[in-house]
Amino acid sequence: MAGRYSGRAAAIEPFLAMDVMERALELERSGRSILHLEIGEPDFPPPPAAIRALHAALDRGDTRYTDSRGLPELREAIAADHARRAGTPVDPSRVIVTSGTSPALLLVFSLLLDPGDEVIVPTPHYACYPGIVRAVGGVPVLVPTSASDGFRIDPDAVRRALGPRTRAVLLGSPANPTGAVQPRDVLAALATLDVPVVADEIYDGLVYEGSTTPMLSLSERAFVLDGFSKRYAMTGFRLGHVIAPPGAERGLQILAQNLFISASSFVQRAGIAALREGASGIEAMRAELGLRRKRLLDGLRSLGLDVPLDPAGAFYVFADARRFGSDSRALAFDLLERAGVAVTPGVDFGAAGEGFLRFSYTASEADIDEALARLAGALEAR
Repeated sequence: MAGRYSGRAAAIEPFLAMDVMERALELERSGRSILHLEIGEPDFPPPPAAIRALHAALDRGDTRYTDSRGLPELREAIAADHARRAGTPVDPSRVIVTSGTSPALLLVFSLLLDPGDEVIVPTPHYACYPGIVRAVGGVPVLVPTSASDGFRIDPDAVRRALGPRTRAVLLGSPANPTGAVQPRDVLAALATLDVPVVADEIYDGLVYEGSTTPMLSLSERAFVLDGFSKRYAMTGFRLGHVIAPPGAERGLQILAQNLFISASSFVQRAGIAALREGASGIEAMRAELGLRRKRLLDGLRSLGLDVPLDPAGAFYVFADARRFGSDSRALAFDLLERAGVAVTPGVDFGAAGEGFLRFSYTASEADIDEALARLAGALEAR
């Protein structure tokens, strides 16, 4: 019999992309052929230098705790890489290495929020943003964006949502699930607010139209989140970081000591190698993803799905599927069971995403083609 669990735990919704993936894995274990378009996991190999560095670290017994903030060499490499991309110096002392970007979010909101404090979240949003805010007792305040203007965040709408308990604005650019890249003027306006911006830049560098504006080029007060999962195809390494505003480093360090101790030492060695030698792989992956992006966009539209915005960045297509069913969760699981194609329900990304499906183009072109063929029959039957 289940015991009593906290109200905060009960308020956190399932991560439906993972629910779909875990059901898909069950079907695969039973012998079904499943095509995976549900998760944001590049099917490219990690940088060879990262693999070599990982093996070398294990061979020499580099398996112990590190400084809770991360290896000094990794923090220096992260600071140098971000300074190059943002065009502004970054002191390595402001870098806190984490076991993925989600723990970085948990550290930041554990630092910023008391129970009942609010975080403004433009929506549709990454599925886990509200859950992480709620996990530390915070309250997500959703500000809708619209496909009709490219999911552009309206700074005036954000200002209207500010209240006496607002402690931060959380956004991703390029964004999951929409692929939207926020214009410089939007980010500059948000940088003038009285609360810090928490900027999730995990998809920076994976842009196919236009360019991104790093938040630190506009505001030293921002908390910037990034990691190795997307650009370097290192999802299973679980390695991320936060760049903190001056003065916040010690608070994050103390939280990291208590909650995580440190990221894996040998994985950190792989991160150093990726930053030093993995740049060419990023560009090759971005070019290939650009081809898959076009293939999936054309294919989904030919199936009768409405794609209101060509994604400028990340690696997702957010498609309006309401002509086939208004309940995106039911539709996604139906397509999985009947067609063997795993996609993510739009409601995973908030009520503003209901009726949509998110398709990832991290799968190979052959898998994308096969998935489209299977979906054609399943959608025609509906």
